[in-house]
Amino acid sequence: MDDDMHRLHTHDLELGATEAVQKHYSRHVVAAKPVSQRKLDFEHWRPRWLRECMAEATGVFYYVFPGIAAIASFTLNLENPVGVTAFGSLFQIGWAFAIGIAFAIITCAPTSGGHFNPAITICFAIWQGFPWRKVPHYIFSQIFGAFIAGLLMVGMYWPEIQVFKEESIAAGKGLVYNGGPASLLCTFPNPNQTNLGYLFFTEFFVDSFIGVVIWANLDPANPFVSPASAPFAIGLAYAAMVWGFADIAISTNLARDLGTRFVAAIFFGGESFSYLNYSWIAILVNIPATIFATGYYEFLMRDSLSSIGKGHAVHEDGEEGLRRHISKTGHIETGAANALRKDQNSSDEYNLED
Repeated sequence: MDDDMHRLHTHDLELGATEAVQKHYSRHVVAAKPVSQRKLDFEHWRPRWLRECMAEATGVFYYVFPGIAAIASFTLNLENPVGVTAFGSLFQIGWAFAIGIAFAIITCAPTSGGHFNPAITICFAIWQGFPWRKVPHYIFSQIFGAFIAGLLMVGMYWPEIQVFKEESIAAGKGLVYNGGPASLLCTFPNPNQTNLGYLFFTEFFVDSFIGVVIWANLDPANPFVSPASAPFAIGLAYAAMVWGFADIAISTNLARDLGTRFVAAIFFGGESFSYLNYSWIAILVNIPATIFATGYYEFLMRDSLSSIGKGHAVHEDGEEGLRRHISKTGHIETGAANALRKDQNSSDEYNLED
């Protein structure tokens, strides 16, 4: 009996999503075909910077595309006789962004680290040692991913958008306003929201809220978040802010707004950048807000000793530096104590072998 027929007579699970659970399942998964040397050579040849940039662009695409598609479905069907609830709601839009973020992290984070936000990239460079030379590449890729998401959404909804444009112009509203054709892609304030200070602080505190949640989810010493749940917890932080502040005007991500704003400018005019002098808030406030949020977490909430104790970090001076810190403070975490014991045991074994 050949191998293909033999597979049908075993209790092995077929190849597919089952590969992700084979370590946690009592039945075996059928072995995949052997990895060829040609494939290994190709994967070794791929430039790492290109893989990381494409992963960041793809991740932002996965995050932005479902969100703006949900906005388009909701906005373009406001007057539909079937009823707008058949096509969407602000609740659905929040979930679209949340699930898109989770899919982005699951799909692309193993390759690039899963930043998907220029402010997060900058914060990793400030607090975690991410190379500054990579920051421009990451930011460009993130904006590019949002740009492609905007282009694709406009292309897929083009007949409906054309009708919407004609109706909006006929009504004397123009193309750029909150609830108008350009707002399918990026954020605009309501006509009565002319207080830029109010809009600035709204954006600042919304982005700070999200920033703290992201940093807490990425803290390896946080016992309440597992790697499997972090993508969804981060996505829900975005969704919560959409549900709470979508009636005002929030952007939450430089790349998400700037990339799609370029598309809005192409199809609906340069007013996409000049409308009520708002665009700089949507584009830039996310950076200082996220730096503030992550700094707040780093200075007041981060427990680096716990991270060392759990094996997720090391002292800059190694075990000797950790010993000096513990002798100075008189405080030791159980995990840190275990780490020192293991180091001591390995040293003893080494001395015995000598």
